[in-house]
Amino acid sequence: MSKRTLTATLAAVLALGTVSACSGHSGSSASGGTPTVRLMVGGIDKQIYLPYQLAESLGFYRKYGVKVELSTEQDGGVGAEEAMASGQVDMAGAWYNHTIEFQAKGKAVEDIVQLSGAPGEREMCTARSGVKSGADFKGKTLGVTDLGSGTDTLTQAIAAQKGVKPGEFHRLAVGAGSTAVAALQNGKADCVMTTQPTVAAIQKKGVGTSAVDLATTDGAKAALGGAFPAAGVLARTDWVTAHKDAAQKVVDALVATMHWINAHSAADIADRLPQSFVQNQLVTKADYITALNEDKGQFLPDGIMPAGGPKTALATEKMVGAVTSPVDLSTTFTNAFALSANKKEGFTTTTAPAGADG
Repeated sequence: MSKRTLTATLAAVLALGTVSACSGHSGSSASGGTPTVRLMVGGIDKQIYLPYQLAESLGFYRKYGVKVELSTEQDGGVGAEEAMASGQVDMAGAWYNHTIEFQAKGKAVEDIVQLSGAPGEREMCTARSGVKSGADFKGKTLGVTDLGSGTDTLTQAIAAQKGVKPGEFHRLAVGAGSTAVAALQNGKADCVMTTQPTVAAIQKKGVGTSAVDLATTDGAKAALGGAFPAAGVLARTDWVTAHKDAAQKVVDALVATMHWINAHSAADIADRLPQSFVQNQLVTKADYITALNEDKGQFLPDGIMPAGGPKTALATEKMVGAVTSPVDLSTTFTNAFALSANKKEGFTTTTAPAGADG
């Protein structure tokens, strides 16, 4: 989603063997005919992005015949979506709306499986700010993960929905995790847009409360006018065309993971994630589980792009002026891989799928 955020230490992830160096044989068959795919996630320790690591922890990539080399964005480094578009990695665990932005720039990128129907974000504001909704943004300093990130777009969209123009408030890059908490504590920002477990840490420290809820589908509908598909798997269309078998195997694993999430408790999920993700300097494991219980509804149970989601994302991009040229939504996503994955395992799909027009 953003470039730029990592609250758990990369060393801890490396120790667990979940982050590997990029190899030179991505998408091709390694020993035993198993394809290798490099997937960079926009903050692998964030709750909104937990399915990518969970699939590894559950052994689903291996079960479905693909070796996935997971990596994560680092603070100040290249974003997952940019790394994918430039060929540094094959896939990005990032927000769907980037496919729209890429098309506007003449780059063909598509979302091949959709993991969430809401951004999983909250606008966390200090009591002294007086912010209760986007209508109160005027004159405020609003923290975002990074300028140009998904949180930046959403912040501007929330303001625009309430008639507040971009020049009437200030956006500040604050990162995530401890740096976002510090921005509120030190008075550098009146509000920050962030996800769990940072939300739980802000609440526990008493430095901010939720003013705008984008953590659930219902919250996204209230704030943005419709479901906002966020976390998914993005890949260049030319790569997908050349590696359909590898792409399908990755989707098979993630669809199985989404059904597993839907059938298990937050505590079960936390038990399968690396310790550093669920218990660190920001939160205890109990905090993490409580937060996940609250926001678990953001995850889609079947990997299907929801009807109306692409239209909402495009409307949001246009609202903030990020996209001004015509966009063909039908080429920004596909449900073909997810539908095949569900059929293969006899899973029941409950998400109404988006049509070609979004």
